[in-house]
Amino acid sequence: MTVTIIGLGLIGGSLALSLRQHGLAQHLIGVENSPAHARRALELGLVDEIETDLTAAVRRADLVVVAVPVDAMVAVLPPVLDLITPKQVVIDVGSTKQALLAAVAGHPQRGRFVAAHPMAGTEHSGPEAAILGLFEGKTVVLCDVAASDPDAVQLVEKLFQALPMRLLYLDGAAHDLHTAYVSHISHITSFALALTVLEKEKEEQQIFDLASGGFESTVRLAKSAPATWVPIFRQNRLNVLDVLDEHLHQLQHLRELLAREDYEGLTEQIRQANHIRKILP
Repeated sequence: MTVTIIGLGLIGGSLALSLRQHGLAQHLIGVENSPAHARRALELGLVDEIETDLTAAVRRADLVVVAVPVDAMVAVLPPVLDLITPKQVVIDVGSTKQALLAAVAGHPQRGRFVAAHPMAGTEHSGPEAAILGLFEGKTVVLCDVAASDPDAVQLVEKLFQALPMRLLYLDGAAHDLHTAYVSHISHITSFALALTVLEKEKEEQQIFDLASGGFESTVRLAKSAPATWVPIFRQNRLNVLDVLDEHLHQLQHLRELLAREDYEGLTEQIRQANHIRKILP
């Protein structure tokens, strides 16, 4: 089939590579606002062509993938649905869902849209961040599938299973709640950790020389682009604030234990934290 991908960054570009690898797309059309990114996507072979006319790009496709930042997605998706026929399918790959689902709730072509969130990524962005096999073995969340046409859902299920990915079904509200707990808090915490270290350690060479695997892994997400993450935090603000308040509470509790030299209490808190091993071996 012919697939149009709107937005050729990490997720859009990686999906293009995976669709081609698994023989799921015979022709890939890219739509990209940045001329530099468009040129690079062609150079890297992410897509077969760049189409500057959104209408033409959408109408030529069997499947349209919207892979732009989530604020832009809310603006882009309704016009895309305006252009499609009942034989076409549209998906998104956004990290938040409630605002997007609300934006298309009453659209005549709502049934042709399947809300999807592949739970995969890195801290890098742009076409050069695209990775072959990024989605393999990961989970994709499909949201509010009862509002989508059965044949559209079936096509999207088969596509992601072929990558291969695990399927998880949630409503939009549950998706945003749980991603705040397991994904969005990780990013905002990583940003805070990077800011803390940069504030306290003024010698950049010392950071470079002393940074161990633990620091590198916990601060890795702080390299993520603000253009991606500020819109996510904006759209999922209440859920992120809720989990951030709990995180601050836990940090304060650990600080109090350390301040009063309660090492037995600190040991017990770390043991409780170790229970995460049962969930993530």
